[in-house]
Amino acid sequence: MAKRHKQPEHSNNTIRTLHNDYVRTTKEEFKQANRQKVLFRRRIVAFGVLAAIILLLLVSTMFAQDQRIAKKDQEKAEVLAELEKVKQQQEMLNLQITKLEDDDYIAKLARKEYFLSDEGEIIFTIPDKEE
Repeated sequence: MAKRHKQPEHSNNTIRTLHNDYVRTTKEEFKQANRQKVLFRRRIVAFGVLAAIILLLLVSTMFAQDQRIAKKDQEKAEVLAELEKVKQQQEMLNLQITKLEDDDYIAKLARKEYFLSDEGEIIFTIPDKEE
């Protein structure tokens, strides 16, 4: 049944609201709908924040990996350059080993470095231009 609330006399409100089951049910449904909207908005905001955090983590991880890859590429280039130098040095040493196996080369080297001579040879040293 309809209950009527008594409005205060000093109120300027001339519209009276009915307090029946329909009005109460409608108000409750309206409040429930508003709560659902608020909860939906909160869920959307929470999901958005979570998605933004995950996206930020992914981007920062990708950036860090890109920097690591660049650093590794630079190190690889340096190591390859060093490897090339070592290969050239190894090739030179192998050539020198081959030369040292030749007796004529050893004799020539001994004459040049240690001033040794064959029988009947006379060694003359010519001073360098700097001296």
